[in-house]
Amino acid sequence: MTNDGRKARPTAAAPGREGAAATMATVAATWLGALSQEQLLLALYESPLDPEAEAERLRWFYTPTNHGGLAIREQSAYQQGLAMQLVASGLSEAGYATVATVMGLENTLDQVEGWRVDWGRERGRDPGLYWLRVFGRPGDPVWAWRFGGHHISLNNLIVADRLVSTTPCFIGADPARTVLLGGFLDPLGGIEGQARQLARTLSAPQLRQALLHPSAVSDIVSGNRPRVRRGDTMMHMQDLWRGSFSDPALARLVDDIDRRAEEASGYTEEDHARVAITVPPRGISARDLDEEQRHGLRRLLSLYTGRAPEDLAQEHGVRHASDGVLDEIHFSWSGSLDAGEPHYYRLHGPRVLIEYDNTQRLANHAHSVWRDPASDFGLDVLAEHRARAAH
Repeated sequence: MTNDGRKARPTAAAPGREGAAATMATVAATWLGALSQEQLLLALYESPLDPEAEAERLRWFYTPTNHGGLAIREQSAYQQGLAMQLVASGLSEAGYATVATVMGLENTLDQVEGWRVDWGRERGRDPGLYWLRVFGRPGDPVWAWRFGGHHISLNNLIVADRLVSTTPCFIGADPARTVLLGGFLDPLGGIEGQARQLARTLSAPQLRQALLHPSAVSDIVSGNRPRVRRGDTMMHMQDLWRGSFSDPALARLVDDIDRRAEEASGYTEEDHARVAITVPPRGISARDLDEEQRHGLRRLLSLYTGRAPEDLAQEHGVRHASDGVLDEIHFSWSGSLDAGEPHYYRLHGPRVLIEYDNTQRLANHAHSVWRDPASDFGLDVLAEHRARAAH
């Protein structure tokens, strides 16, 4: 049924993971209730407990490919407003503003590229091509939702009325820095600048520990894998799409982007192995940092976990305030320490993997991702739920 009337906006729920889940359920149900049957075929999938639906839930992207779901541009203005309320329910105020800004950058990128890249669709860079999909009915014992498009991927799982996972969480920006009248737009500048500031405080021996490679790898190493594993190396551009291109021109375009990125980095297979994901992590451990540096590391962590709703962000902050937890996190860097030059950094511990690169388009195209190696997509909690249900 299509609801053309204007419903009351969902009200805020109690704080914490339960409150976040309740808010998400209310907003998601309102959005789904406003859609036509035809729209629901794209917007609503089976529960994550269904193997086919779960396989789709674990497919995520940050390229301008079809992310799966109902696109913003295929919705009425009222429906779009409800969709964006759901997006906002999974983010802090600052996180939502950053995501909204990145979506709008598609208009700028279209101009930067001379309005000529089509990616096999009517408009190659389209701020309306961000997809929202709900898995299972909001309020069910297990349900999830995903929002994504170019440079955005938000993944949320709710189990037993509790938000249990908000990762992988990807935010990129292209251009990373844009000229404005009287200033600049730099949506990821804070997380880049904080990391550079931390790296510059390292002594020569500390920097030798932290340095992964003199040159920056051309993309995040974990790519869009559903799970990060020891030995993973950077995924190439050709593997980051939903299927292969039937148009030979687009296939050549992707090959060319990858080739130019590799030539710019100068990386060989040996170089990629040098910056692979390892356990234990490479880089300098927080236990080898002084107190000021440890404060800088905590600040950097908070700029990623601060994407989550405020109560969850505070929960992460309390955990990282523990010296024992922080000691297990390693900070590593590759590339130049100079602003405007290609670089990559990583924070890696048992429950956190953060990657950032700004290398492409003459170091004006940034990617950032926050992951939980032990619980991306809430797979550990979901496995426990299945085990309990089996008994």
